[in-house]
Amino acid sequence: MQAYFQQLTHALQQQISDTESFTCWLSAEATDFVRFNRSAIRQPGHVAQIVLRLQLLQGQTHVSSSLNLSGEMEKDNVSVRDTLNMLREQIGDLPADPHLLIASDVKNSCHVQSSSLPDAEQMVADILEASASLDMVGILTTGTQYRGFANSCGQHNWFESRNVNFDWSLFHAGDKAVKSNYAGFSWDKNQFQQKFEEAKQQLALLAFPAISIPPGSYRAYLTPTALNELLMMLNWGGLSEKSLRTHQSCLRRLHAGEVSLHPHVHLSEDSLAGLEPVFQAQGFIKPDQIKLIDAGKLVGSMISPRSAKEYGVQSNGADDAESAKSLRMQAGNLAMKDALKQLGTGIYISNLWYLNFSDRANCRITGMTRFASFWVENGEIKAPLNVMRFDESLFRMLGEDLLALTKETETIMDDRSYGERHTGGAILPGALLKSMRFVL
Repeated sequence: MQAYFQQLTHALQQQISDTESFTCWLSAEATDFVRFNRSAIRQPGHVAQIVLRLQLLQGQTHVSSSLNLSGEMEKDNVSVRDTLNMLREQIGDLPADPHLLIASDVKNSCHVQSSSLPDAEQMVADILEASASLDMVGILTTGTQYRGFANSCGQHNWFESRNVNFDWSLFHAGDKAVKSNYAGFSWDKNQFQQKFEEAKQQLALLAFPAISIPPGSYRAYLTPTALNELLMMLNWGGLSEKSLRTHQSCLRRLHAGEVSLHPHVHLSEDSLAGLEPVFQAQGFIKPDQIKLIDAGKLVGSMISPRSAKEYGVQSNGADDAESAKSLRMQAGNLAMKDALKQLGTGIYISNLWYLNFSDRANCRITGMTRFASFWVENGEIKAPLNVMRFDESLFRMLGEDLLALTKETETIMDDRSYGERHTGGAILPGALLKSMRFVL
């Protein structure tokens, strides 16, 4: 695929006049999808696709179009040439873009993520073996993702990753279920079976009658999955340079120094994690690490080329959305096996959903507990909890109310597949909180 992309862009280079320049972005995949229901295969499938976004530039004026390609060089060269001619017809009618910034320094790169995955058939066999006699629903997504960038300056960047993401739920009855995930660049049957066994143990606990507790503030333990839901809200414009400049960020009080998070909170964009390309669609390269929150203080932001041009700062390789794509939180000192003991009496939260801001200015978020959440007394799970709604500020949860972060982290890969399988994700610990406010 890399050689194909190089040939394609070389042919494109020959067609560009002295007054023109181009950028192109390739997004491709060869993915196996296997859907399970009641612990049986219900829908196996394979998706192979190549999408190219071509941008034509004349000075500060630009126009772009996306096209699907076949992988057959002769046919695709014709499609690219026709698209280029179509863009030439349009560009003369467009105004100059004052905030356009294109990478001019040629920085080539090639990253092929190392992986050790068996074929999909073996992973399916392991899943069916583990889920025998259970009511399991899930989706296995595995295969290779490709991203490429090239421009008329001669820059070429390549990213290739073969990975797996298995997302599943074990159902007890009605809406009572345990949701789990196994993802990464390797498939270790023993590790997978251990993760599946933990889900089965929680499933057995759901057989006990669920209880309700009064609204109020309780000690809480958030699994990495639950913490990820909260941090994705923070990442929803909160870390954006433009949002901070226009005072729309949920972290603007943190930015102003009015509040701070716990000194143990360290967040960064980790380009070396292999979850996301180190380059973006305009050819800008991310540094190995972008420190965003250090010792509870906001020290950085995600800066796109457009914001860099508008505000006179240097881009750090963020895309137009200016969100972190490989978010890493530094681990703490709490062993996951001791989480219940350290929780003592409180709420164990495995998943959260339906999150939204209830007060963006104060980074206050509301949402619901989901799936296997439990009431814990003296370090022992006593009963599953009925669904509850929380309403709490992230400034408090990750500030004065943060007691500990786990030593172990989990890799949570982006599981979206709208139009294409997305890259990116997060590497996060679990979090023990002194207090979390529940309102329903």
